[in-house]
Amino acid sequence: MNQADWASELARTLLEVPLPRRWAHVQGVAAKARTLAPILADEADLLEAAAWLHDIGYSPELADTGFHALDGARYLRDVKRADSAVCRLVANHSCAILEAEERRLAEVLSSEFPAPALVLTDALAYCDMTTTPSGATVSVHDRLSEIVDRYGPYDIVARFIRRAEPELVSSVARTDQRLLLTR
Repeated sequence: MNQADWASELARTLLEVPLPRRWAHVQGVAAKARTLAPILADEADLLEAAAWLHDIGYSPELADTGFHALDGARYLRDVKRADSAVCRLVANHSCAILEAEERRLAEVLSSEFPAPALVLTDALAYCDMTTTPSGATVSVHDRLSEIVDRYGPYDIVARFIRRAEPELVSSVARTDQRLLLTR
């Protein structure tokens, strides 16, 4: 079994029943990850696995710190003994270090899970930031607005997403450019 197949089953187990909307989002993110195979070559399976797993930290049975990126990555590392590259992608997805700063967990996150290669973090942010909560495709700008609207302007997630916006938009643009170069 490849990493992506294993990851999809684990994500289904953790998200489908308790968090069906999150499960729909994850399915859309993973589907988008599969479309990036031409720019990732040997790392396509790794990206798809991380796409399936990037939000498992929201699962009620995994929540520990309240920071889903860290909680999910720790579960993968400590309980599932997952590949360290997958753990690092989950921990660092979509500019998570900026949210970690807001939560005073940046040093913990960066010491436990160093950031992966830019092409991979860009690709995962591209998949996450162009997929709605229901799994549909959306522009990065509409997705960022949706996040702020859903959480409210004063929530820690809204503060983080406003700080991360320039980098997330750049990640999507760089990934779009990489895709164009493969055509």
